[in-house]
Amino acid sequence: MGALTVVATVGQLAAAVGGAAWGALVARVGTDRPALFRARLRTYVNLGVVLGTVGAGFAVTAHTRTAYVVLILGNAASFALCALLLLLLPDYGAWAPQSPRRRWIALADRPFVTFTALYGAMGLQYPAVSLLLPIWISEHTDAPRWTVAAVFAVNAGFCVLLQTRIGSRVETPRDGGTAFRRAGLLFLLSCPLLALTAYAPVWAAAALLIVAIFAHSLGEIWESSAGFALGFGLAPDHAQGQYQGLLGLGFSAGQALAPAVLTTVVLGLGTAGWLLLGTFFAAVGAAGPPLERWGTRTRSQQGAAAAGPSGAPDETHA
Repeated sequence: MGALTVVATVGQLAAAVGGAAWGALVARVGTDRPALFRARLRTYVNLGVVLGTVGAGFAVTAHTRTAYVVLILGNAASFALCALLLLLLPDYGAWAPQSPRRRWIALADRPFVTFTALYGAMGLQYPAVSLLLPIWISEHTDAPRWTVAAVFAVNAGFCVLLQTRIGSRVETPRDGGTAFRRAGLLFLLSCPLLALTAYAPVWAAAALLIVAIFAHSLGEIWESSAGFALGFGLAPDHAQGQYQGLLGLGFSAGQALAPAVLTTVVLGLGTAGWLLLGTFFAAVGAAGPPLERWGTRTRSQQGAAAAGPSGAPDETHA
């Protein structure tokens, strides 16, 4: 148990550091059409999830030590291959900061800290599918057990097929604010549909699940696209790594709290819990547009302050 805890902790630390470095690298590489570039990246992530799920399925089916060891070593080999591929990238260098004296500017950026909290809260939608929904299907509906796997497949399939098409249209922070609100409304639609499955006969419940997961998948695409547009658009170029690290920290905090919140509140309240969850997502999403306006306004004020009274860069802060 102790060894597993150490390994899991190291893995999570590596994931957090990697996420911050990934954000800074994406900001430098995807400069031509950043929205399209990030949408394609998200598509590849979803494909990786599908492949990983298939591999895990084989290992679970075999249920042998050899199968699990092969799965883990194969995963490790994929990380090593990615590290080798990174060596092919050119040395982009660092952006010069506007204000070198301020090191932890992300923590002092109130609009971005607020967005980090909201993004972590909206991230509850992921374990709502991966953790909460399988329990709900198994214990509260008459749908066949195989619909649990079907829901995952449909969710991944929709995200792979539609991520680039939708995500490429979310380019600016303003687009991101609108997309965040739209995601909340779609989750407001999907959650009551999921609640209704408890009252439907077998095949009607299965059909409702497919419709609900389609709406939820659309919400997931809009939510991830909003995260890209706001997460990168509200961060200064020279501090993308710091800002993306903070955003990843907020998301991870939400994921850590999700099992306790979802299983106690939503499952505890049943249908009312799903309705409460959908309302919560809609309320969080509704904060997207005003948050974007707040963040954009503070960016403009900071830019004007850095330029000085004459419009030229203020050398006193260099």
